[in-house]
Amino acid sequence: MTTAGRDPGLQPERTRLAWRRTTLSCTVVALLAVRQALHSGATGPGVIAVALSLLAWLGFLRVAHRRVTGLGSTAPLPLSPRNALTAAACTVALAVFAAATLF
Repeated sequence: MTTAGRDPGLQPERTRLAWRRTTLSCTVVALLAVRQALHSGATGPGVIAVALSLLAWLGFLRVAHRRVTGLGSTAPLPLSPRNALTAAACTVALAVFAAATLF
């Protein structure tokens, strides 16, 4: 495989944009969870679900920020397995906690 005509700046830029889109989606889910909890009344489990949703959102923001800033270097490193697992766990947790606010 040759890299003669390849612009090395395009792939990191696409990856950066994908991380930003995913972060925006997680932010919307967290805000909708807060809105749903406030709209349906502040119950004990609802408040806990919202708090856990916000904690998962903050964890995802940390991983995303590290990844986006790491892409700014001249030779970006691949995503570490630990950060990949953290991002996946935060995303799943956010979905579960947001769904828990519905019940």
